Amino acid sequence: MASFVDRVTLYVTGGNGGHGAASIRREKYKPLGGPDGGNGGDGGNVILEVSDQTTSLLDYHHLPHRKAENGTPGLGGDGEGRNGEDVVLPVPIGTVVKEADGSLIADLTEVGTRVVIAEGGRGGLGNAALASRKRKAPGFALKGEPGEERTVILELKSVADVALVGFPSAGKSSLIAAMSAARPKIADYPFTTLVPNLGVVQAGEIRYTIADVPGLIPGASEGKGLGLEFLRHIERSSVIVHVLDAATFEPERDPVSDLKTIEEELAQYRSDLGELEGYVPLGERPRAIVVNKIDIPDGRDMAHMQSEELHAFGWPVFEVSAVTHEGLKELSFALAKMVQDHRDSMPEIEPAPTVLRPQAIGGRERDEVITVRKVSHAGQDLFQVRGRKPERWILQTDFANDEAVGYLADRLSLAGVEDLLAQAGALPGDPVVIGSIEDGVIFDWEPTMETGAELLGPRGSDMRFEGGERLTRRERKARFHERMDAKQAARDELWMDREAGVWTDPDE
Repeated sequence: MASFVDRVTLYVTGGNGGHGAASIRREKYKPLGGPDGGNGGDGGNVILEVSDQTTSLLDYHHLPHRKAENGTPGLGGDGEGRNGEDVVLPVPIGTVVKEADGSLIADLTEVGTRVVIAEGGRGGLGNAALASRKRKAPGFALKGEPGEERTVILELKSVADVALVGFPSAGKSSLIAAMSAARPKIADYPFTTLVPNLGVVQAGEIRYTIADVPGLIPGASEGKGLGLEFLRHIERSSVIVHVLDAATFEPERDPVSDLKTIEEELAQYRSDLGELEGYVPLGERPRAIVVNKIDIPDGRDMAHMQSEELHAFGWPVFEVSAVTHEGLKELSFALAKMVQDHRDSMPEIEPAPTVLRPQAIGGRERDEVITVRKVSHAGQDLFQVRGRKPERWILQTDFANDEAVGYLADRLSLAGVEDLLAQAGALPGDPVVIGSIEDGVIFDWEPTMETGAELLGPRGSDMRFEGGERLTRRERKARFHERMDAKQAARDELWMDREAGVWTDPDE
């Protein structure tokens, strides 16, 4: 079973908003008590929160589907629905959140940082909130909005000051074990390290973290070996340390050639953190070279032989032994100075001032642009209406209630949708879709007047819909597709007649 997981795909869904209630107050001696239906509760959000008590994404590997609680429906007697509880998902420090297409959403590096990745749906208004001078006793309520569904990718990128890179069995894990209290697995065969290891080093008054990743091999940047999968764990490091094996048994390898190979792999690695302001590519980070295993006679001789070539790279070179601890004290203090120099060079981050942005009355978002454009779908011209408000109103409407549909028509008219349709060239009877072509609501446009008292009948009805024979949403969509299929069939028949020679040119 997996014990360490640093990349998962998470499927999250916000809670659905509760439906509003359509209720009429009934009291003795008050036959016209008026509407008293309460609003539905808002659905809960799905939130990621950085926690220092979480070190892996293992929980989300086993349970990748997370959903927040739904809001409860409104009640009669002005009873408000209860808001759904948020689902707070703890993630480790250094978690990167990305869209399914790989685009960056958030880089979480501070404990306590929160980000909402799936918003809950808004609760529907009850008929008490919908009452007005024109519509004193609405016989309908608004439905709650569905919660946001989203697929995100979580990647864990370790927050370490020093990163150790090198070939398998170069002694990276032994080096961490000798310099810190970390106890990674150490063995005499390649790819012993299967997961990143972290250790804390104290050098005088300076404390820093050090990490290693599974060994790199030629072609790691193209997916060979284990190194590419874990290179993300060195992306935040301020110093990169090349650990070179001075006592390798492979005749074609030596410290200089190993260094050049690893540098080529680092240069070819492409990070997604490059989208962040202030990110420094791996190739531009400070470097140090550590020649390990000088406790072996052949290793010490190899280190001395290639010392001049290694110094030619311009980086500090240290000859050490993780077994006898020779040279580790000097290495530890040198790395501490490099880390401190990096910290001193970073600009001080001033706390952001608290900005209060009051929400607009009656909504959580500002007014958004509504667009109308003529499109062609399956050989049929239709007018498509897009915009946050009209698409949200569609979700809130109970299409089984004529009065609710009439209210929707009034909202669209007041928002200027009918004017936009006229400007786009729409004529009465033209098909209109609100939302996406595949999932939107399709209807034949008929310009209408705003509802007045003279058009309101009994509760739940609207005089503009004669006889209550209005089609349901599914029936309207089915009829629309039937008409398109019939037109396509007619075109196919004409084409077959043409191919069969039914059509002839009189000049021939």
